[in-house]
Parts: sequence; structure tokens; C-alpha cells
Amino acid sequence: MRVVVTRPLADGERSAATLRARGHEVLVAPLMRVEPVAADFSGGWGGVVITSANVLPAIAGNAACKVLFELPLFAVGRRSADAARDVGFANVTSAGGDVRDLVQLIAERPADASAPLLYLAGEDRAADLVAELAVHGIAAEMRVVYRAVSAPFPPELIAALKAGAIDAVLHFSKRSAENYIAGARAAGVIDPALAVRHLCLARPIAEPLSSAGAGNIAVAARLDEAALIALLEPTQA
Repeated sequence: MRVVVTRPLADGERSAATLRARGHEVLVAPLMRVEPVAADFSGGWGGVVITSANVLPAIAGNAACKVLFELPLFAVGRRSADAARDVGFANVTSAGGDVRDLVQLIAERPADASAPLLYLAGEDRAADLVAELAVHGIAAEMRVVYRAVSAPFPPELIAALKAGAIDAVLHFSKRSAENYIAGARAAGVIDPALAVRHLCLARPIAEPLSSAGAGNIAVAARLDEAALIALLEPTQA
């Protein structure tokens, strides 16, 4: 299929490589760029939790993060775990790529029951990890360390939509879906932009698309990229 990935460039290229390996044609059209947000890491923490590799470059310039390197880190998946090791975290445990798996992993292997976990996150999130951990009696506090800044539709995406050369768009966050709608309106291509198939990582991500008039929307069975990409398979159509 001819697929558009609107994630920030580094994430988009990684997703595109996976899609191309499965035989899809991919247009990487970043509608957001990632920038760091200043955060205060002071406090006594039992461990660190991350759900995105974007966290690591965002905290790289923060001198306080060296203290965090000594703590156990729980990562949502292999890529974020590898990125954590690359910047200096030594005690890293990885879930299978799904936030629910991450919560279960932490519930089974608490870092330090006497101190809360430090959840390093982006400004926009698909799940409320702090609340999900609280269900298991695990205290956690969130610090936002990066944000995604909107970018306009690139010319290649505008041209592809006008030509009817797109089959599906992958949406990884509600913010990216909102950016897609706003960008399509600003570029004067809202009708072809809505007409394609929209594949969403979670149900809240589909809401702005549905409200704008998109009719062909599918939601991944799990909160991970593999489940989202699986929607492209004929049996998932």
C-alpha cells in the first residue's frame, strides 16, 4: 500500500523502514518536530520510566539527569531501552512495546516501593501511565521533558493527495491527527486528505478525524506500532 507517516522525522524514518520491509511504499511527511522542555528532576526516586525514545535526547543537556543514570529504568520497548543505554543508563529493563506490558512489568518488578517512580514523558500522550500504575498501588510522578511542535504539510504530501496517490495515513497521537486535519485545511486538500484510510494507534486519536468527516478509520488492537502496522494487512481491512 501507499502509506503516509506523519511522525517527527527520526521516528518517521524508523517506522518507514519497518513498512518498506513489508513491501509498502512510504511517504515520510513530518507534521511535527520534537523540542526539549526544561524539567526539574529533584526528589527521591525509586526508578525512571519512559514510553518514548524521544525522552533521551531531550534530557541529554540536563546536568541533573546524571543522577538518574544510577536508577533502574523501565522502558516501553527495545528501541527506547537501547536509547537509554546509549546515553548512560545501566540498569535497563524493557517491556514488549506496549504500555500495558510496561505497567505489568513494573507491577511485577517494583524498583523501590518506598519511593515514587519518575515518569519522563512528552507533552502529548496516548495513555495515562501514572493512573495505570496507581491501580497497582505504585506511586509515580510525571515530568514533561519534550513537546512536539506543529509543521505545515510538505509539498510532496499535498501533491500525493491531489493525485490520489495515498492509500492510508498512520496516526500515532491525537496531536498528530489534529495537525493532519489543520494542515490539510491550510493546504486546501481537506477532501482528499479525509478520503484516505486512517489508521490510529488508539481510539482517542481517531476522534478529531471522525469529527472532521473521515469515514474510513481503523484503531489498533494494542497500543504499539506492530498492532498499528498490522491494520495494513488484508485480513485487517
